[in-house]
Amino acid sequence: MIKIVLILILFLSVTSCASAGVTEYEYGFFSGMWHGLILPFSSIGWLFNSDIGIVALNNNGVPYYSGWVVSILITLGFYGSLST
Repeated sequence: MIKIVLILILFLSVTSCASAGVTEYEYGFFSGMWHGLILPFSSIGWLFNSDIGIVALNNNGVPYYSGWVVSILITLGFYGSLST
């Protein structure tokens, strides 16, 4: 189980550093979920490089932020379960 968690953390840390530019693609619910899941890694990257974004600038509003909030709650629940 520990190996799986470490591999998952490594995978997320490598894929979480996306540039913070506006693209033609409009991000929706599932993109919001992904961006919420990688928020801890994106935040660390953002501290060292301001070109890394926390949220997508070109999103479709409520569905994107709904996915973002849902995944943040899932992430907080996961980290909370590790401490008990």
